[in-house]
Amino acid sequence: MEMLNFIKEELIISVTENMDVLNNFFEINGLEISEDEPVVTNVIKAWRVDNRDIVENSGDVSDSSLVAGICLAFREGAYIIDGIAVDESLRGKKVGEYLLNLAIDEVKKRGGNEIFLVARSPGFFFKQGFEEIGQEGAPLFYECAGCEQYNVTCFPKIMVLHV
Repeated sequence: MEMLNFIKEELIISVTENMDVLNNFFEINGLEISEDEPVVTNVIKAWRVDNRDIVENSGDVSDSSLVAGICLAFREGAYIIDGIAVDESLRGKKVGEYLLNLAIDEVKKRGGNEIFLVARSPGFFFKQGFEEIGQEGAPLFYECAGCEQYNVTCFPKIMVLHV
């Protein structure tokens, strides 16, 4: 209940169609965003989280008020988390968990039974019930395999959550 109170009092969560702003936020927070995706990706729904104080003081949501976001997409016949990031100042406050649950609920509402993602820092996702799987068990939904850093300096985990 504490988590919900914090989120309701301090943050504003809304659906967004502005993927440019969200992708920029993802990149600022260490996610790699590729314009050259090997397969078509359809964004299902994306949420942004804004700092309530900044929004109320400026009168509008903006890049400077954005503190977290998540993108749920559909690629290669599978639901995927195509990006999730939380500003460092809010990490550990369950904002990421709250966003992930929004995406899980959306997948369930649409009749889906699993969500895939690629994680460079999988600890958070393990805590949320995701399991690591091999490349052979996943649809082609990520660009990592074509990257020269893949399994050299970058060791992402392909993960799935059964919902």
